[in-house]
Amino acid sequence: MLIDAHCHVWRIGENDHEWPTPDLAAIHRNFDLNDLARAAGGPGLSGAVLVQSQPSARDTEWLLTMAAGQPLVLGVVGWIDLTAPDAPARIAALAENPLLKGLRPMLQDLADDWILDPTLEPALAAMVDADLSFDALVKPRHLPAILELVSRWPLLRVVIDHGAKPDIAAGALDPWRDQMAALAARPGVYCKLSGLLTEAGDTPTVEAIAPFAAHLIEIFGPDRLMWGSDWPVLNLASDYGAWRAMCAAWVRPERQAALFGETARRFYRL
Repeated sequence: MLIDAHCHVWRIGENDHEWPTPDLAAIHRNFDLNDLARAAGGPGLSGAVLVQSQPSARDTEWLLTMAAGQPLVLGVVGWIDLTAPDAPARIAALAENPLLKGLRPMLQDLADDWILDPTLEPALAAMVDADLSFDALVKPRHLPAILELVSRWPLLRVVIDHGAKPDIAAGALDPWRDQMAALAARPGVYCKLSGLLTEAGDTPTVEAIAPFAAHLIEIFGPDRLMWGSDWPVLNLASDYGAWRAMCAAWVRPERQAALFGETARRFYRL
């Protein structure tokens, strides 16, 4: 079984599309589920979690509509404006669709402590009530705020996308290393082994990435670490098969079933 816990589809110029921009030629085109199946090797992929790529309710609605009736799509992580006065009602309405598994507010582009704003509390409470996960798309500078978030909201199921995007190109293990360990000490926090290749700069080598991946594998273990391709963003640095093989080489065979499927299925209620 292979469940890809983090991948994207998009249509250039549609559904409030803003990114990728034309300068990213390798991924500035439409990507759909057929492209995903081909990249993953066809029947080798058991299922996927589609993650929003635009800060747009329209993008989320399109993902849910497109995914309906598609066996490959096991769940969708969407987006809504958590600051909107009617955010709790919107969350409750979206959660009626069984394909919606979580929300992602794209914190990487926001202030370090944005997520701790008291005006967001009704929306976070609604996520807990609906049993929706919180995908934390963050950079290392956001990690202190995420630690505070999980302290305030122990029932909020949190997964750190892309290992918090450490600065692999600069070899900056610290303070990321200790901050991630502090989050891993919280049993409700999960992490995705994804997106690391595109943080490695112009030389995305195994040697550059290995210390960061090894730390995530050690502190979260297979029961709270899930594999994601971050396709098609992955195409900026490598390809689907190479990234999967790289991660498989880092994990003992008896632990691969959890990393490549079971943990994602349990976390996202797939």
